Amino acid sequence: MDAKKRLLVVAHAPSPNTLKLREAVVQGAQHEDIENVEVTVLPPLEAGPDDVLACDAIILGTTENLGYMSGALKDFFDRSYYPCLEKTQGLPFTFYIRAGLDGTGTHRAIESITTGLRWRLVQEPLLCHGEYRDEFEGQCRELGLYMAAGLDAGLF
Repeated sequence: MDAKKRLLVVAHAPSPNTLKLREAVVQGAQHEDIENVEVTVLPPLEAGPDDVLACDAIILGTTENLGYMSGALKDFFDRSYYPCLEKTQGLPFTFYIRAGLDGTGTHRAIESITTGLRWRLVQEPLLCHGEYRDEFEGQCRELGLYMAAGLDAGLF
């Protein structure tokens, strides 16, 4: 049997609602039908280049702060960018944004950094926009499930 694939979730969750979103992503990724994927969850300030180098795919999560990603996720990128630049090209990833505004600046910033890293977006990013709605949790659960299922099936 092949070794388990490693899915890293690096998500900023500063509030009860954003914590629910991160937990939903993890629940989806750990669905009972996913057999060969190990999920590691870290807040951005605890994650670093060694975690990225050890994973087979990554899901990023952030709040929209003043039209940009959270400072914690930006710090993660600042510490990980150069150590990962030449070693993680093609890394499958996706992300979700909890946005009170429209999420465009946050989306653009993540896209810019991950393009520089040459990571491969394998699933459409999720924008949880506007007032908090319980349906965001189901959407995050699906995001985690689809990402883990793709990894489990060897699609990426």
